[in-house]
Amino acid sequence: MPAIRILIIDDSALFRKSIKKILGPLDSEIILASDGQEGLDLALREHFDIVISDIEMPKINGIKLCQRLKNNPATQSVPVVMVSLFDSDSDIDKGFQAGAAAYISKHEIKNSLLETVENILSKSRFNRDRLILVVDDSSIVRHIVENGLAKAGFKVITAEDGKKALALLDTYRPDLIISDITMPCMNGFDFCEAVQSDPDLAMIPFIVMSAKTDRSYMQRMIQSGASAFICKPYNIDELVILIEKILSDQFLLLLKEKERLESERNSMVASITSLITALEARDKYTKGHSEAVGRIVSGMLSMTGASRKEIETVTMGGRLHDIGKIGVRDKILLKPGSLTAEEYSHIKQHPLIGIKILESIPSFSEVLPMVLSHHERLDGKGYPHGLKGDQIPLWARMTAVADIYDALTSDRPYRGKMTHDKALQIIEDARCTQLCPDCVDLFLKWNAKDNTAPDPMPCPTAVQRAALIG
Repeated sequence: MPAIRILIIDDSALFRKSIKKILGPLDSEIILASDGQEGLDLALREHFDIVISDIEMPKINGIKLCQRLKNNPATQSVPVVMVSLFDSDSDIDKGFQAGAAAYISKHEIKNSLLETVENILSKSRFNRDRLILVVDDSSIVRHIVENGLAKAGFKVITAEDGKKALALLDTYRPDLIISDITMPCMNGFDFCEAVQSDPDLAMIPFIVMSAKTDRSYMQRMIQSGASAFICKPYNIDELVILIEKILSDQFLLLLKEKERLESERNSMVASITSLITALEARDKYTKGHSEAVGRIVSGMLSMTGASRKEIETVTMGGRLHDIGKIGVRDKILLKPGSLTAEEYSHIKQHPLIGIKILESIPSFSEVLPMVLSHHERLDGKGYPHGLKGDQIPLWARMTAVADIYDALTSDRPYRGKMTHDKALQIIEDARCTQLCPDCVDLFLKWNAKDNTAPDPMPCPTAVQRAALIG
């Protein structure tokens, strides 16, 4: 389905066809209307991202149509592009006064229309759904600013003083705040300082508007955390331009910060992947185990309708679940025979070691419970903390099932791998004692769908050790 809906209104079939062809490169659905009344009815009845209208038309001309659209709350944020053959200065002025976003001569349509529409749509998408809080004790000012910003595509909420504005901030999180200084109950200074002192609000850009042009006022507001100062009286277009610049600058800053964090996380993931590779290089029997657990647990979670982000997180958690074995000595980790009580106690430290490796990395905070608790048991006999039932985090319970299945169906120094059916039977037997029954069901459901189970092999012994330490 096209992402953009465009309404073209012109009484000339030739121009309607020409404009539609020019806009062909856009991924859009284009609707045509042959006069102003038909176009107005369509615009009021259906949603459009942009309206392109001739000025000289029967029934309702383009200027009146634009006025009607801009005076209707449901359509006032829809940008209107005016076109005409005659290039009358009077009509152009009236079009802009009516709220048109642009004017293009029909003589220049072929060269200018596509770029103009792309620019307007880009700006409109940026503004759309941006919430602005306007705070002023004058109802006239609030009304003028609200209407002007709404026509530019913003959503607007208003308050008549700082105290009422703070109450609104308990419910709403605006993208930007515009506030007068001199107001009853709580003035602009105190309101700005209250916003800046709240960690949840401090990042919201704050524009001050005031009739006073005293530099000391401006300096005080900037010191209080204001992003910009605009003096009354001002043209609403000036305010819109200022808002768009501030939001654009903030967006770029947030984008750069996101890119920095993503780069940092990718570097960390690369480092951790190297650790996993190093861990598995020590022991040929566990090569691929971490990847397999990540694949299984992500497959299980995908059966629940989880989000893509959640699935990516558990995949990483599955890959990292045994990272603490980096700290387990080779003579214990690779021992082909039975472990002594002391050796078993040592190997049971690997979840705690894993936490120490990962806990200083903020982007891995969500996977820590998987690393720490995947050896806990439903009956409380697991390690390292002896958690019971729902005390064990859900993703850790899922990891336990995935871990045991891959361990049982893989070669180990003390035994060969088991058949798929034998592994499933052991998992069934561990239901409600060692393993969460819901997670077992989820695993079986995924396993039946996945069809990637290993080929059957002769079944050796040492089952319990595989199930306990993976």
